[in-house]
Amino acid sequence: MLIIGIAGGTGSGKTTVVTNILRSLNAEDVLVISQDNYYKDHNELSFEEREKINFDHPRSIDFDLLTEHVKQLKEGEMIEQPVYSFITHSRKDETIITHPKNVIIVEGILVLTNPELRDLFDVKIFVHADSDERLIRRIRRDIQERGRDLDEVLTRYQKTLKPMHEQFIEPSKSHADIIVPNMKKKNEVAIKLLSTLIKDKLISTAVTK
Repeated sequence: MLIIGIAGGTGSGKTTVVTNILRSLNAEDVLVISQDNYYKDHNELSFEEREKINFDHPRSIDFDLLTEHVKQLKEGEMIEQPVYSFITHSRKDETIITHPKNVIIVEGILVLTNPELRDLFDVKIFVHADSDERLIRRIRRDIQERGRDLDEVLTRYQKTLKPMHEQFIEPSKSHADIIVPNMKKKNEVAIKLLSTLIKDKLISTAVTK
């Protein structure tokens, strides 16, 4: 089993990198786990109170559960992933039954900030993108997919997202084995290198077994 951690600021293009890796590999052998499903549940709070939570701080993530789930998958065990709603800022009642696969990709803005989780990764990747480009993508996503308005998105960016990126996310880049620049030509080269690396590691693992 090969476990890969992919981090980067919001809107940096992590999902695109993951999608391109999946295209170059046998997708049936790859499991993608999103940090977004592991936000802590706060059903005891009102919706108005949940809206005020700083979701870009590491303490907003249930790293204990995420780390435990990755360990279980590594041991060949099935897990039940939580499902998080960004509309209500709380977990849904449903879970995702998830079985281990040859390659596990754990992606999210904060996945390289937690030492215990980070130690489980065989390969650590950071996707870098210009801050203006990331903001534009964040605005589009939050308005189109999460029902936010422009003023809310910009206020959250100024008060929490930008300072949290500078305090936690950008520094976590120092833990990365590979930094992927989110520029088309360089991105394509990086994806090819990553895909080759993954294939080689899987082949060497199979030979060892």
